[in-house]
Amino acid sequence: MSEQNQKANPPEAIKPEPHTPADNAAADDALVSAYPHRRSRKRWIVIASIVVLAVAGALLMHYLSGFESTDDAQVDVHLYPVSARISGYVQKVDVGDNQWVEKGSTLVEIDPEDYEVALARAQATLEASEATAKSLDIDVPVTSVDTSSQLKFTSSDIKDAEAAIQAAEKEAAAAHARVLEALAENVKAQDDVTRYRLLLAKEEVPKQVYDHAYAGAATDAAAVAAAEADEAAAQQAVQEAHSRLAEAQAQYENAEAGPQRVAATQAKALSAVADVHQKEAAVEQAQLNLGYTKILAPVSGEVTKKVVVGLNVDPGEQLLTVVPLDRVWITANFKETQLKHMRVGQRAKIKLDSNGRTYNGHVDSIAGGTGPIFSLLPPENATGNYVKIVQRVPVKIVLEPGEDRDHQLRPGMNVEAKVYLR
Repeated sequence: MSEQNQKANPPEAIKPEPHTPADNAAADDALVSAYPHRRSRKRWIVIASIVVLAVAGALLMHYLSGFESTDDAQVDVHLYPVSARISGYVQKVDVGDNQWVEKGSTLVEIDPEDYEVALARAQATLEASEATAKSLDIDVPVTSVDTSSQLKFTSSDIKDAEAAIQAAEKEAAAAHARVLEALAENVKAQDDVTRYRLLLAKEEVPKQVYDHAYAGAATDAAAVAAAEADEAAAQQAVQEAHSRLAEAQAQYENAEAGPQRVAATQAKALSAVADVHQKEAAVEQAQLNLGYTKILAPVSGEVTKKVVVGLNVDPGEQLLTVVPLDRVWITANFKETQLKHMRVGQRAKIKLDSNGRTYNGHVDSIAGGTGPIFSLLPPENATGNYVKIVQRVPVKIVLEPGEDRDHQLRPGMNVEAKVYLR
């Protein structure tokens, strides 16, 4: 208490009690020695306080400069609209509103009967096309072999016909020579008959000689007729040989057109193969359409549905929306003055008001412009002069794995984002 009173009152205010002169001298010496000590102690306390405040201020400034924060941040996610790829009657809806679904699970079923019939029709048409292509594929080698054989045989027939013409012409020439010979013999025999008739009338020769000459003339006349008939037959054989040659030549020309027929058959076979491919594509499309009668979830997430049983839907009509809550991120709108030391990969913390939790994440990217709609021109004031306004730049922050297992972060929620710069 005495020390407090001494601190509270200056030394001049202390009224010493009456003592003896010796006591007064001792007390004065004690007061003189204690006063500088008290002043030195107060000075050190002030200096220490200043140092503590300076260190605390420096630490505070260091801490505050180690991060940037903003409450202009919200939870974002890519929404996955689910639409029909075919038209049809909705016969079953397998999910409800806000139900969690896994990727690939069935959401909606469209009546598949019409598409089953279309698939069966396409398969039957494919089988018919395959049969046609198979038959044409067999015809190609057969036609090719027939063409080669016809060329060989008709070439041989032409040679045989030419040889037959030559033989027939020789035979016709020989027959003609025999006709000339028979005519000459017949002329001589007829002259003998005329001469012997005159001699017989004069009875200069016996009748037997005349009869013999008459018979010889008749024989020679018959020989002429026979020779002429042989010549006519030989001429007919020549004509027949020419006809066979013309026929062989026509067959050869027809055989020469065989490669064109083979090419045409090959073209038909190729066309049939192409038709088979077209029918296969039709079958594949029919199978796809049948598969499209079951609409599957593109990702895992919660479902918001618009479709009900009994609707007739068209291709492209949106039926549901899947919200993948395990793929959310944070869009934090920082002032441009806060981005000086902000970099991709820096650690971040996200505070959610609804549950009071803090989530860990990191900076994924920084937008290339300001605000949700980038503006390239600065704003104008009422006088038409451009004014400088601090803009906000969206920064994408992604959560670390496993931070939001219970899916408490919902798209559209406002959060507080803090990015640590060191």
